[in-house]
Amino acid sequence: MSDPLISLILGFIIVSALMAFFFPDKGLLAIWRRSAKDSKKEALEDALKHVYDCEYNSLSCTIRSIAGHLHTNMDKAAEVSARLESMGLITSNNQKLYLTDEGRSYALRIIRVHRLWEHYLADHSSVKETEWHSEAEIVEHTMTIEEADSLAAKMGNPLIDPHGDPIPTAGLELPELGGVHLNELEKGDIGRIIHLEDEPQAVFSQLIAMGLHNGMQIHIIDKRTDRIIFEANGEENILAPTLAANITVKKIEDQSEILDDFTPLSSLQVGETGIVKGISRALRGQQRRRLMDLGVVPGSKITPELVSRAGNPVAYRIRGASVALRKQHSDLIFVEKGE
Repeated sequence: MSDPLISLILGFIIVSALMAFFFPDKGLLAIWRRSAKDSKKEALEDALKHVYDCEYNSLSCTIRSIAGHLHTNMDKAAEVSARLESMGLITSNNQKLYLTDEGRSYALRIIRVHRLWEHYLADHSSVKETEWHSEAEIVEHTMTIEEADSLAAKMGNPLIDPHGDPIPTAGLELPELGGVHLNELEKGDIGRIIHLEDEPQAVFSQLIAMGLHNGMQIHIIDKRTDRIIFEANGEENILAPTLAANITVKKIEDQSEILDDFTPLSSLQVGETGIVKGISRALRGQQRRRLMDLGVVPGSKITPELVSRAGNPVAYRIRGASVALRKQHSDLIFVEKGE
């Protein structure tokens, strides 16, 4: 191979490499710069949300608390805080950080996007409940407030997200959540869950694994210094007070609001008939609509007629048709035993 040809090939390779690196918009350098810019934006917005959460919960916010929230060192947290202050979003006084009016509005816009997206995932997707929060953490940095308003309108402008958190309105007003923590109820009290805290993830996953969900009625059986024992859907549950603090409930004072104890559909034996009284709020979106389309609505008669060899699913007779339901769903359908 001649030297000129080798030089031509090498020159072509070098030029191609330089173009791949420096090409406007699509080159590696442009992609890296956008990625770095996005990462800085996410850090700023995550820090701003942290300052808002501290304010909302009447806690002190400092550079150290931001460092812990962002999982970074003090120097990086100080840099983020200084940037937020230069943007007029926070102020500092005696090492404590406070939101400005503009910073509070910015934080509420992020929260509005986050909670609307969680509502969308809950009712219009098959994403697992334990993944709603992490998915929304990504979208909150990319969706514009105009896109969020459009999404809200399509969903009927929901007031709360699937965890029970109030969704900021289009005017960036945040409705009051109300209620008390579960560990504030006393023995014998009856309440209804109105909020499950979705952070930290490990605690939320444990609450979901226990079958707890918004709208569930609970009855405090016993309360001790190290544990709270309560009944929910006919099952006894035990939680440490620190975990119970992640559950917000509305105490039921009016006896007429107390729901009767209905039987889960899964407890019926073959040949027994039940009258559908309701579907748990834990079944949302597509799953709930599917059940209702199959005729699982209040007042319908339903009878288990065939159990699979493995015991799951079970075939039920409802409105003249046979439908197969898995136990995870029949546990959340409540019936009253009929003749």
